Amino acid sequence: MRTRARSLTRRGLLTGALGSATLLAAGGALAGCGTEAATRSGAGCVSEDLSGTEKKLTFSNWPQYMDVDESDGAKRPTLDAFVAKTGIQVTYTEDVNDNNEFFGKVRNQLAGCQSIGRDVVVLSDWMAARLIRLGWVQQLDRSKLPNVAANLLPSLRNRSFDPQDQLAIPWQSGLAGLAYNGRVTKEIRTVDELLTRPDLKGRVTALAEMRDTMGLLLQSNGHDPAKFTAAQFDDALNKLRKAVDSGQIRRFTGNDYAPELARGDVAACIGWSGDAIQLGFDDDKIRFVVPESGAMIWSDNVVVPNKATHRGNAERLVDHYYDPAIAAKLAAFVNYICPVQGAQAEMEKIDPELAANPLIFPDEAILARSKVFMALDEQQEREYEGKFQRVIGA
Repeated sequence: MRTRARSLTRRGLLTGALGSATLLAAGGALAGCGTEAATRSGAGCVSEDLSGTEKKLTFSNWPQYMDVDESDGAKRPTLDAFVAKTGIQVTYTEDVNDNNEFFGKVRNQLAGCQSIGRDVVVLSDWMAARLIRLGWVQQLDRSKLPNVAANLLPSLRNRSFDPQDQLAIPWQSGLAGLAYNGRVTKEIRTVDELLTRPDLKGRVTALAEMRDTMGLLLQSNGHDPAKFTAAQFDDALNKLRKAVDSGQIRRFTGNDYAPELARGDVAACIGWSGDAIQLGFDDDKIRFVVPESGAMIWSDNVVVPNKATHRGNAERLVDHYYDPAIAAKLAAFVNYICPVQGAQAEMEKIDPELAANPLIFPDEAILARSKVFMALDEQQEREYEGKFQRVIGA
């Protein structure tokens, strides 16, 4: 039986004009409060691991990012299986509602080498990269992560902000690309079509998430979003500015574009794969397209913050979710890209239709054309976000 995805996508919670403005404010606060001066290292902020004597773990995640038993909402089958297998009691909370909001809550403690009361936190690529840059994340023991070593998708290994795959382990991933409503427009294949095709004028939206929209535009210009120059960014931004000034782009959104796309008010957009899956449950004319120039791939990642005292227990949790059978059960609920090799075969036993969905299990051709946005330092983050926000009018 098909598992219907939740009505609100987790990815959409981290964007929008308010979230972007908050990011800029956070960037200013970072500079003003001397956050870079609070950069830590493992030697400078020792975290004692009590996992050998304390069978417990505190886990902070995004809302509706864990499988739930539909007949009993208090049960979380894959997490309950971990508790039963290990005896580790997990305090699970869904209190990560926005990357910047969460950062604001824990920044002072982490800068001061103090505990934030959590052993595991799930954060998006760019925020995980920021914490890593600041030295606020513990290094995991790769020898304790055999399933991760064996099963992490090749496309998600050796990312620029974690080249050894030992600081941020993907929880779930997704694609940013193009989506269109086949009831009101013909097929769209390229970013340039989206930004210039006359029949789409005023019927297009793009994402307020800078890394996704600009990553796609960089690719459309033949540049690598995983490694680009300031001049290449400006070149892509000029393309976006022309589309805004001409009236081609109707507005910039979080995932609130989804109902407009479903109604046909928006004909085509830059959007997320998870939204397309959910809309497709009700209307098979809603299509997601990996642009000819390539897509952006992003992840939400498990990190263990400094001063967390149960790193060993956290490593066991992470490795549990890289068991393909466990990963398939989680993916059947969340409907994002599963980062675990071997889970597709296990999904066949649960839901063959989901197992065949390329937006949950992309083939090698799609993954080869998907890029992770370049990790930015503090100055770049402030500069690029500022330029982007001025163009989109936020």
